[in-house]
Amino acid sequence: MVDLPRETALKILYDINEKGAYSNITINKYLEKSQFREIDKNFITGLVYGTIKWQKSIDYVITQFSKIPMKKLSPWILSILRLGIYQILYTDKIPVSAACNESVKLAQKYGHKASSGYVNGILRNISRNKDNIVYPDKNKNLVEYLAIKYSFQEWMVKRWLDIYGEVFTENILKNSNENPDFCISVNTLKISTEAFQKKLKEKGIESYRSKYIDNSLIISNPSGITDSELFRDGYFHVQDQASMLVSRVLDPKPGELVIDVCSAPGGKTANIVQLMGNQGAVIARDIHPHKVKLVSDTANRLGLKIVKTELHDATITDPSYIRKVDRVLVDAPCTGLGIIRRKPDIKWSRTEKDAEELSELQLKILTASSKYVKENGVLVYSTCTIEPLENIEVVNKFLTLDNNFKLEGFENLLPESILNEIPTIKETAGKGYVQLYPNTNGLDGFFIAKMRRSR
Repeated sequence: MVDLPRETALKILYDINEKGAYSNITINKYLEKSQFREIDKNFITGLVYGTIKWQKSIDYVITQFSKIPMKKLSPWILSILRLGIYQILYTDKIPVSAACNESVKLAQKYGHKASSGYVNGILRNISRNKDNIVYPDKNKNLVEYLAIKYSFQEWMVKRWLDIYGEVFTENILKNSNENPDFCISVNTLKISTEAFQKKLKEKGIESYRSKYIDNSLIISNPSGITDSELFRDGYFHVQDQASMLVSRVLDPKPGELVIDVCSAPGGKTANIVQLMGNQGAVIARDIHPHKVKLVSDTANRLGLKIVKTELHDATITDPSYIRKVDRVLVDAPCTGLGIIRRKPDIKWSRTEKDAEELSELQLKILTASSKYVKENGVLVYSTCTIEPLENIEVVNKFLTLDNNFKLEGFENLLPESILNEIPTIKETAGKGYVQLYPNTNGLDGFFIAKMRRSR
């Protein structure tokens, strides 16, 4: 009988690789419809994300040990091999025998007798020779070496080498493969951070204060926390500190009118309302109905009384709000290359042309949304990518097109700790923008720019 958690991980991988499904959505779908224990949910999630994360490196190993070309393998057998190799090479708590035996059982169910023998032979051969695997020579081909060592597409590696150089690029690649902290934003509209920590402690959930944001906590043992009554009662939402910085740069005030033009899933909208003390009005928009519902559900759960959700295409200016809004947030759709550690399938779903195509969309959204800002009002542009083409270059193009806006420094709005620890942040924040990287003090990769309308 096959191991159900491993079989579930296999089905999820198949859906991701063959049907183009999103990893986080697919994982949630499978876990919700089965009564797994928390330990099994964590095991399944770890197998899926780990196998996706190291897919290129794993495939490189397959080519060294398999006489059958990968393109001739059935999708099921290829996924079984990847899953087994991940357990053998990239985990230290799973016995090699278990990884091999359970993979063979899966091959018997999803293949045939010959394929199960093939899987058994490949995995056991790799387990015996894992210390003798030959990897590319760094001195002969740096791009190939880094791409295989850290499991990234070669175009990404080459692009970052050209922009950031060898040392910084390797740090980005390395840190993008690290497991991120489980970070939450405490809903201070309902409870103080200190009081919420006490509630967590009463339930045996360990937490500690984040370095940069007062109402942000790192959860040491997050299993089941989003299924708890603490979540249902709206005491928190899941969000990285870098994302939380965006609303602080926007700096909304009680009583103001704010528009969040690309608001899903609603984390930044929640931050904005908290800073406003639930006083004023926040228009939260998105182009997709299911995402608007997601924001609405989040607002209701957190008790965000001043949020009005609307379905709207952000590339089109809504005449009813022209020159009427105090602050506008454009958290634009992007390549997401700053959050690969949270969504490793971004490594394989993105193409070299995506940044260029998205930068055109981002400029359209920024231009259309800028029309809402009243005189002396604020416009903030943010992304979760590290691509200059989508970040500072979009902002500079916009400023060239509309000289009514100027970048405005915001170092006074950032935590003193982050300014002291990251000198480059202090320097650029004074100019009106910051770029965070996956290797920046444990934060997600984020870009934030602040502009003000002069007339």
